[in-house]
Amino acid sequence: MSKEDGGNAFPVSDYDHMVFLPKDVSEHSRLLSGMSLLDYFAAKALQGFSANSDFTNNTASEVAEMAYVQARAMLAERTK
Repeated sequence: MSKEDGGNAFPVSDYDHMVFLPKDVSEHSRLLSGMSLLDYFAAKALQGFSANSDFTNNTASEVAEMAYVQARAMLAERTK
């Protein structure tokens, strides 16, 4: 698990050998890794911010930045 991104949130443990044909090891790892825990936490925070009318005057970029600030705080708290 990477301390910076929390590691994989939803790694894929099984795949169809007839369909799954990565070009190299790098592509194999990327395709099976899933999204990072940091991205998952940010998506959850973004969902909450987007549903809150207090954030309607913020730009999308500002809200996305706030979501990642929240996600990093969640990861930091999780790894204490």
